[in-house]
Amino acid sequence: MTLYPKLITDALQTVTYPGTKKNLIESEMLADDVRIAGSSVSFTLIFPRDTDPFLKSTVKAAEAAIRYAVSQHEGDDSGKEMTIDIKLEYKSKPRPEVGKLLPEVKNVIAVSSGKGGVGKSTVSANLAISLARLGYKVGLLDTDIFGPSMPKMFDVEDERPYAVPVDGRQLIQPIEKYGVKLLSIGFFVNPDTATLWRGGMASNALKQLIADANWGDLDYFVLDTPPGTSDIHLTLLQTLAITGAVIVSTPQSVALADARKGIDMYRNDKVNVPILGMVENMAWFTPAELPENKYYIFGKEGCKKLAEELNIPLLAQIPLVQSICEDGDKGMPAACHPESITGQAFLNLAQAVVTMVNRRNREQPKTKIVPVKK
Repeated sequence: MTLYPKLITDALQTVTYPGTKKNLIESEMLADDVRIAGSSVSFTLIFPRDTDPFLKSTVKAAEAAIRYAVSQHEGDDSGKEMTIDIKLEYKSKPRPEVGKLLPEVKNVIAVSSGKGGVGKSTVSANLAISLARLGYKVGLLDTDIFGPSMPKMFDVEDERPYAVPVDGRQLIQPIEKYGVKLLSIGFFVNPDTATLWRGGMASNALKQLIADANWGDLDYFVLDTPPGTSDIHLTLLQTLAITGAVIVSTPQSVALADARKGIDMYRNDKVNVPILGMVENMAWFTPAELPENKYYIFGKEGCKKLAEELNIPLLAQIPLVQSICEDGDKGMPAACHPESITGQAFLNLAQAVVTMVNRRNREQPKTKIVPVKK
């Protein structure tokens, strides 16, 4: 078998790399190390990063193209008999392994709820802004891949995060507003189109928002999680050591029943994430014209009673005020108005979370990442 480098490069010119829509040679992905020894060929392909979604398919296509070219040149079976060794290099440094992600993040707080519609995202946004107002460095990740809401709540729907070089890697730069670093899948998908992804695709997208973003030095990294218990929660538990969870519920019995399940998920002996406390949202309704009046629309002190039963701190009771919804829709959450009733309630919540995190860190060991079963 007589092989020569041009035969290899000509074959690779027939392989298109989807990332650039050009062939491998035009994309400058072939390193200058093509080696031929009899029927053996070795060379290196250079990809942008180790998490490249087209890596495996491109390598297979390159090998198939070479075997076809050799068969055409040498005879029908020659391509099948040859040995091809394709090494891989990356322009960007590989992603750190799980357990070494976000080394500058001090505390990871998961804000969770057993069911939707209890105001968990509202609590997450206002908690993050209130923590920033207290002088802490704060990041907020919208982990609800199928129903992202943070871009609208922060009035940054038209923003498009860009990549920045950091220590040899290209990282997504979070959007910053109200002193909070923010990322959401909502920045990368059409807001008017449903996200029809299988669980694996959603989990991979979430990992990228965590591991391939320039979060930097943070005192608190707030995770706005989807309602219920799902693949997304498991991905978070298997990717990050979560300092503690804040459980959000309304006083309503049906919401409290689901809140129990959320608490049980974190307290499971295979998870062991401390519960920092509960937040009773929509605790009562106070009309603007009658600020002293309280109307218990969803029941009275349901979260308080559940917290006492489960020996969990009640971090805050947030009243239902019309301006919370209006301000959220305008992209200016209640915490932006610390002089208001709700603004003060969220500031008190932030102070309570800081207190509980400090106590948890003094008295309990660091949370362990849930291992991935193979």
